[in-house]
Amino acid sequence: MLAVVAHPDDESFALGAVLAAFAEGGARVSVLCLTRGEASTLHGVAGDLLELRAAELAAAADVLGLDDVELLTFPDGRLTDIELDQLADHVSRAAQRVRADGLVGFDLNGVTGHPDHGRATAAAVRAADQLDLPVLGWTVPEQVALRLREEHGAPFDGYPEPQVDLVVPVDRTRQLEAVACHSSQAVPGSVMWRRIELLGEHEHLRWLRRTDER
Repeated sequence: MLAVVAHPDDESFALGAVLAAFAEGGARVSVLCLTRGEASTLHGVAGDLLELRAAELAAAADVLGLDDVELLTFPDGRLTDIELDQLADHVSRAAQRVRADGLVGFDLNGVTGHPDHGRATAAAVRAADQLDLPVLGWTVPEQVALRLREEHGAPFDGYPEPQVDLVVPVDRTRQLEAVACHSSQAVPGSVMWRRIELLGEHEHLRWLRRTDER
């Protein structure tokens, strides 16, 4: 399984429980991260975000049991300025290198309102079309997105239950340990913590691309 994400910490805060479940189930799990997260407005510790976030990603990957991490240098916050085929080519090469049987990322709507998230997944789907691979998109239930909008003014976007394909029970132990590795981003009171609390012991996924065999 290859996870395609936009920023260091997406693999933990968003996909952490899902990726840990894949890894604990015996799958080889890799991550392709398209930016170094240098434009983040959060900065919970001192230091250069370019260096900090790369080290945080590596530490979190170890905690989650991931097999491979590739960190690219596309501009944080500006993935929509990059040609989709250029991004997709990087995804295709990574998927072939790790011999991925499938891809996973955020839903195409971006979930959190950050345009980089949807763009990263659009690149994953474009690459999957070329390689004929299935793609799963991580999402949140519509009622959770509504609560986050009401409580935090965060532009979360979710789906009603009939449009969610998989509801997966998860153990968040490794996810929370991985999140703690991202000390520059794990600021107390952040909407990211509230989302994890609202989701409880389940994560939600949609098929963004299916194949006949999968």
